[in-house]
Amino acid sequence: MNSQAQQRDDRQNGTPGGGARRYRREDVAAAAGVKVRNLRYYQERGLLPPPRREGRIAWYSDDHLTRLRLISDLLGRGYTVNGIGELLAAWEQGGGLSQLLGLEREMTRDWVREEPVTMTRAELRELFGPTATAEHTRRAARAGYVRVDGDRVTYPSRRLLEATVALTRQGVPLDEILDAGDFAQTQAAALADRFVTLFRRHVIGPDGLDRLSATELDHIREAVTALRPVAGEVVAAEFARAMAQRVEAEVAALLRTWPRTESRKESRRESRTETRAEPRTEQ
Repeated sequence: MNSQAQQRDDRQNGTPGGGARRYRREDVAAAAGVKVRNLRYYQERGLLPPPRREGRIAWYSDDHLTRLRLISDLLGRGYTVNGIGELLAAWEQGGGLSQLLGLEREMTRDWVREEPVTMTRAELRELFGPTATAEHTRRAARAGYVRVDGDRVTYPSRRLLEATVALTRQGVPLDEILDAGDFAQTQAAALADRFVTLFRRHVIGPDGLDRLSATELDHIREAVTALRPVAGEVVAAEFARAMAQRVEAEVAALLRTWPRTESRKESRRESRTETRAEPRTEQ
């Protein structure tokens, strides 16, 4: 098959060229948050292109994953399956579907860039010592900090793992670290909601994506690319500023108590010295 025919076949099967990532059926369903049986149903209803087959293996692409996420989003917004089919068909006929799918990819990619770390349970116990319990692991898994698969434990974020290890080695209990993590997740979610609301209101607009032209979709994609690093930089800068102010206040409070503490210690030492130096009186 020549290269042009291969590219045409790739497009028909929803598989982009250029060595794009491929997924097995179970993997693409898990990544999209849908049931495996829904893939066949969506294909039968014309919502999802068929996968590319190699022998008995069906390979799905990033385009399949993007479309599955779009279908799930539309279902969540109250669209019926028939309505989604009509909407996708209209977008395809108008040439806007590729821009819409590209926008979805652009808006969801690159937010998380983490290096995962996998170890055995024995290595985990050795890393955190005897104070770490199975309940700590279960709690971390519920919060999304670890994934447990049999005897293997995976930390999706090496940075969070290293931060946790550093805190435990300074004597901070794991329970309190996990409490702080719960608090941080809650605050981060609130900040994310605020940034998304601002973007939705002022960049996308009140009508959503339904009435936007391909040119406007391209503009939104460019805006996402420009604004993606801004959110992280704002949060990092504000947190650093808050930490500087809080640490400065804490140090000042400690220093205010230090002279009095030292004076009391010195007074006690002088008192003991004078007592020892006082001569005995003969009776």
